[in-house]
Amino acid sequence: MKTIYLAGGCFWGVGEYFSRILGVLQVTVGYANGHTKTPTYEEVCRKNTGHAETVELRYDPNRVSLETLICQYFKIIDPTAVDRQGNDRGRQYRTGIYYTEEAERAFISAMLQEEQKKHQAPIAVECLPLEKFYPAEEYHQEYLKKNPDGYCHISFESLKDLGAEKQAYPKPTPEEIRLRLTSEQFNVTQNAATERPFSGDYWYHTAPGSMWISSQGNAVYAHG
Repeated sequence: MKTIYLAGGCFWGVGEYFSRILGVLQVTVGYANGHTKTPTYEEVCRKNTGHAETVELRYDPNRVSLETLICQYFKIIDPTAVDRQGNDRGRQYRTGIYYTEEAERAFISAMLQEEQKKHQAPIAVECLPLEKFYPAEEYHQEYLKKNPDGYCHISFESLKDLGAEKQAYPKPTPEEIRLRLTSEQFNVTQNAATERPFSGDYWYHTAPGSMWISSQGNAVYAHG
């Protein structure tokens, strides 16, 4: 897998947009390239932390290219806007592409130059190495999946240009499944393995209403 960080205004919509692209394996929203450690959402909004609302994309380059991701990125932002996207204003809503591999800098810069040819005003998208990234609070993760009617400043129409948007319930790839499961869970669910006897999370589970088998073979019930 490879990783790229994109800042494009409110991270709720940006994160949801890229989560729908085939080849994007994991999306995490958070705060990048500011001057404070472990910022909170309130601090980023009100205390001049210097952080940008940013989306961390982990993707399979054999299924989707960095070029494709950046092309789609340009379709959901106004690259000439300074410290604003949609209805949102503030330094935390600036646009930026933050890389972790120096070899990607020249490629990203070349794409920005090509994008500049489409605009009269200068492009305001940062092209910088990632300095810091802190995942946002849990309630921000997959926000629009949890809140389908929540605020979103972007359109998802350009996903149709790919012709490869994720279907409603496709089976994840083995790489995606490994991200979500422990090694034992992966082997049990994907390789027809079994847990070792007398082990596992629910062995000798004593929550009210549960049952386990004693060493004598008797069923034992836990009562509330």
